[in-house]
Amino acid sequence: METVLMDTVYTRPAALEDRYTHYCPGCTHGIAHRLLAEAIDELGLLEKTILVAPVGCAVFAYDYFKMDGCEAAHGRAPAMATGIKRMLPDQMVITYQGDGDLASIGLAEIMHAASRGENFTTIFVNNAVYGMTGGQMAPTTLPHQKTTSSPQGRNVQSAGYPMRVSELLAQMEGAAYVVRRSLHDVKNIRKAKKAITTALKVQMAGAGFSMVELLSSCPTNWNLTPGESLRWIEEQMVPYFPLGDYKVSAAAQELQK
Repeated sequence: METVLMDTVYTRPAALEDRYTHYCPGCTHGIAHRLLAEAIDELGLLEKTILVAPVGCAVFAYDYFKMDGCEAAHGRAPAMATGIKRMLPDQMVITYQGDGDLASIGLAEIMHAASRGENFTTIFVNNAVYGMTGGQMAPTTLPHQKTTSSPQGRNVQSAGYPMRVSELLAQMEGAAYVVRRSLHDVKNIRKAKKAITTALKVQMAGAGFSMVELLSSCPTNWNLTPGESLRWIEEQMVPYFPLGDYKVSAAAQELQK
């Protein structure tokens, strides 16, 4: 029998461990992990990167990456990252945070880190809900969106409006690169990969704080199928959280090329 040789079109990034994750089926945290790992590999940063993961669905992120990592208290990843980067300025420091963590209990930390221009990179996964703790309303929950703590839908009169974090942090003088991307289809996943790569380059250049917000799915807590969840991102989240570049400093512009 003739042997048919096939070309290898994809291999697991060297920065990722070969193991199953704890994420629910259809959750796009896995895609975010892959994109970050690919960027780290391509920039040759594996041996000098430190990952900070706080409480939330990504609390075990450091189990999936072949690099140094540590766990921060809920919302405190930016504070921990600040200390690590100041003590080890030659290392690449990355926080990987969800919306309940970053935009609620950790809002002060991320705002002041951006204001100070701390030279680390944040990957902000926004799925509009508290994922790990039971699907409660988060700062990014959409108007009228039903959650376990807003079963009738988010009432903006009593709970306020969803927080647009990228727009908020883009106003900070120390922020060098703040963008929003999405993980709901191939085209946008590719754009997300390029943004993550640019954010890491900004840190490598010492240009200041960088953040990539990623609109992500949560089929379990949204009570949708994985396919429906991707459509919900496109039809419901993207209109409220427009994709785009919200702060690109002159230094970051050069690194985007």
